[in-house]
Amino acid sequence: MSWEIREGLKYTRTHEWVCFEGELVTVGITDYAQDMLKDVVYVELPEVGQEAQAGESLAVVESVKAVSDLYAPVDGEVLEVNELLLDQPELLNEDPYGEAWVVKIKIAPGYKNPGLLEKDGYAALVKEEAAK
Repeated sequence: MSWEIREGLKYTRTHEWVCFEGELVTVGITDYAQDMLKDVVYVELPEVGQEAQAGESLAVVESVKAVSDLYAPVDGEVLEVNELLLDQPELLNEDPYGEAWVVKIKIAPGYKNPGLLEKDGYAALVKEEAAK
């Protein structure tokens, strides 16, 4: 099986993608994550203004198969949430890297996350997990 892994994004070991734009990051779930979840039926979003802590649960994605947390990839403040997902959670399956972004976070001053993976590192992780 082949999953889309985009160039220019960073990835977490918990299958979130991260797009850095200066002090702002946009976060969503990867193509691999949406495929493992199957049909997404509900998304619980964080509050705007909420503090995000790297590695801690930020949102919840519920599918017909499982309930899964979306973890913050960085420390910072939630600036925006994708309210489209409240009425159309299936967008996570249809367009995980586009219209179905989940949250935008303003990175805490001075915060660095050395644990994020590049495309090749994430591809290796997915290959390893899929082989299990």
